[in-house]
Amino acid sequence: MSSAQDHLTHLDDAGAARMVDVSAKDVTARTATASRRVLVLPRVVELLRGDGVPKGDALATARIAGIMGAKRTPELIPLCHPLAVSGVKVDLSVADDAVVIRARVKTTERTGVEMEALTAVTVAALTVIDMVKAVDKAAITDVRVEEKSGGASGDWSRTS
Repeated sequence: MSSAQDHLTHLDDAGAARMVDVSAKDVTARTATASRRVLVLPRVVELLRGDGVPKGDALATARIAGIMGAKRTPELIPLCHPLAVSGVKVDLSVADDAVVIRARVKTTERTGVEMEALTAVTVAALTVIDMVKAVDKAAITDVRVEEKSGGASGDWSRTS
C-alpha cells in the first residue's frame, strides 16, 4: 500500500491529472517560507544601494508583485487549490552579488501554502529582473522552499 509520501498525489490511478480532494483534511493554521536569489552584476548592486535603477524603485515594486503573486497562485498553477491567504510578507535585501528574496505566507485552510510562497518569490524575482535588465541582461535566479508548518505532515525545515 502506498502513501501520499511515495506517489504523485496529483495523478489518479490511470495517470490523469486531478486536483487532490482535501475535504477530509482538518482546517489548521499553516505557513510556508520560500527564498530566491537574483544574481546580479556589481553595477546593479551599486544602483540598488544608491541612486536606484532606471525604471524606479525595484525593491518596492518587486515586494508588491510578490504579494500579488501569492494571492493569484491558483490562477497560475492549474491544480493548486484556491486558498484564503491570511498573510503574505515579502522581504528583499541587497547582498554583494544578488537580491535575496524571502516570502512567508500564512493561511488557515485544509492544505498548505508552499506554492503561494514559491509563487511570491518567483514573481518578485521576475520583477527584479525586469527592473534591472537595462543594466544587467544576464540576471539569473534560483528558488526553494525553506520551511513549512501545519497539517498532517507537520513542520518541515530545509537543513542545507
